[in-house]
Amino acid sequence: MKAVSFKHILVFVLAVLGLHVTAYSQEFVSPTQPVELGKAPGVKVKLLSADGQSKNYVLIFAKGDEVRSGLTEFVQKHNVKTAHFTAIGDATSAKFGFFDYDRKMFKVIPVSDPSEVSSLNGNIAVLNGKPVVHIHANVATEDGTVRGGHVLELVTGPTLEVFLTVEPTTLYKKVDPKFGAAIIDPSLEH
Repeated sequence: MKAVSFKHILVFVLAVLGLHVTAYSQEFVSPTQPVELGKAPGVKVKLLSADGQSKNYVLIFAKGDEVRSGLTEFVQKHNVKTAHFTAIGDATSAKFGFFDYDRKMFKVIPVSDPSEVSSLNGNIAVLNGKPVVHIHANVATEDGTVRGGHVLELVTGPTLEVFLTVEPTTLYKKVDPKFGAAIIDPSLEH
């Protein structure tokens, strides 16, 4: 059996401590953190159809546009109260959240590699008089690794194509004290 040197033991201990420190230095953000506007200057919008109060739009995001910012600006500008949407495209980077029930916060999962947006869907409902965009997505990196969760930030690659349907009935959210997160409550009416 080979003798283990002090140097090897020290490297092992430091590696273990480094992993321990990394585990506790994880970034967390509030589920009600406001969206920064003005980060999607290249998004283009087209009304596809209107049937009474229901409307269907396509939003085409340009390279470098941040999706939550662009969708939030769109719903504010077009007075959208309730909608649902899907999208596919590309991302240059993303930050996903995984909800930590004990902390009542999202653990941030960064993706810094260019990726394919293999799935993106979400909804819009009203909280405190303002429309709130809620998005979940998955992205696949070059080696096919898929990561995803609640979208905190998603910066588009060449494009992201969002198909959005505006609904005639408004849905409202309220903050659930158990989770500290805004949740749709179909019984709420204003």
